[in-house]
Amino acid sequence: MVLFIPKDRAVKTKGQLEAEISAAIVKFEREYMGRGPEDVRTYLLDDLIIVRLSNVLTPAERQLAGSGSEGQGRALIKQVRMELLEKARPLLDTIVHDIAGQRTKSLHTDISTQTGERIIIFSLNGPVSFEQKED
Repeated sequence: MVLFIPKDRAVKTKGQLEAEISAAIVKFEREYMGRGPEDVRTYLLDDLIIVRLSNVLTPAERQLAGSGSEGQGRALIKQVRMELLEKARPLLDTIVHDIAGQRTKSLHTDISTQTGERIIIFSLNGPVSFEQKED
């Protein structure tokens, strides 16, 4: 299958694209969410971008997650994080489009209040094209 690559976009390897997306998401987390992750991994899989961030909870969120009856603190953290990400959706869509060259169809996310890990999945309008490395 041959994919169309716009002339104004340099062809990059899969690893380069994954690293670029990781760096942009870390910057977003630091500037918009107020705290960057300890580690981030990005995976390109056909028309999906999967971003896995570790240790993203603030100290206050960790306290809240451990308190409250029947998981109210955990539910609040998840709700607030979801709302913040939805408000930033246009910015995230632009980041993904600028790097991957595809528009975002949908965005899915969840955060573990026990481990502090967050997963963000971008479903795209088409597969991401990249340079295949020669062995």
